[in-house]
Amino acid sequence: MQTATGRRALITATGSYVPARELPNAYFNELLGEDVDTWLRQNVNIQSRRWCADDESVADLCEHAAHQALTRAGVRADELDLLIVATDTPEYVSPATAAVLQHRLGATRAGTFDLNAACAGSVTALDVAAKYIASDTRYNKVLVIGGYAMSKYLDLTDKKTVTLFADGAGAVLLTAAENTDRGFLTSRLHTEGQYTGWMGIYAGATKQPITAEAVARNDHKLKFVYRFPKEINPEIWTRLAQEMAADIGISPRDVDHYVMTQLNVHAINETLDRLDVPRARAPLIMQQFGYTGSAAIPMALDKAMTSGDIKENDLVFFIGSGGGLAFAAAAFRM
Repeated sequence: MQTATGRRALITATGSYVPARELPNAYFNELLGEDVDTWLRQNVNIQSRRWCADDESVADLCEHAAHQALTRAGVRADELDLLIVATDTPEYVSPATAAVLQHRLGATRAGTFDLNAACAGSVTALDVAAKYIASDTRYNKVLVIGGYAMSKYLDLTDKKTVTLFADGAGAVLLTAAENTDRGFLTSRLHTEGQYTGWMGIYAGATKQPITAEAVARNDHKLKFVYRFPKEINPEIWTRLAQEMAADIGISPRDVDHYVMTQLNVHAINETLDRLDVPRARAPLIMQQFGYTGSAAIPMALDKAMTSGDIKENDLVFFIGSGGGLAFAAAAFRM
């Protein structure tokens, strides 16, 4: 992407964190009184996940991930210009979780805001952060954190949700660079708003306050109201990847890594098959961490970078989707 300032946003460091409490599939066999382990392994590739302790919240997870990214980069919190938290399980309805983090970290110079694009939030936030850096020379160091504490919103009797969703945080530090071919290249945002009522947490804000009636209906908990068309993610993910590849004049096969929403391994594999890309190019973390929503993509990136699978100059496509339905994709040369 050509910018007016000639600047690009580089991914400088990553960090991640999950709670200590680990729940294997066997826990849910006992909780629900039936074998859910077989289905989870075969259909979504989930074997275990982490949940917050009772006294642990999303800001705690984000704080740990942020410290790790900053330490790895050798950057002090008070050097940050902007802090963005992507979450739909915030510390409070108001104020923003990012403000909580700014104080805890000592990021005294940083502006803050939360971004809610559900599970597409972290990629949307990377897009926003990269454009801040590209367009305004006052922004040189931006920390993006995807945080997820969905265990707080789960109905323990609902096997459609309680077995899938988990908690974690992933942090990505973006810094400004000039005269480079690396960094942010292009992006796409897309929404299918007709699905807004199909999955969500519908009580707790202005449309439906938490009343006794709402609690009785479990409207303050996460709900799958309808089953989504199984082809929607592969179709839209494929299109977004093709469009970004065309933007930068390459084939999808030229992309080194596809870091994607970690809910369903079959959707990831189908997308890669449609793109004629080897399945091994998509790092996976759902086996041990379950589905961590807006944290999943930065967590998968962190694992791939710290293991050495993603290296400098590799081309990475980030593709996420979540409730709304919101979709976000961004391309970076590492």
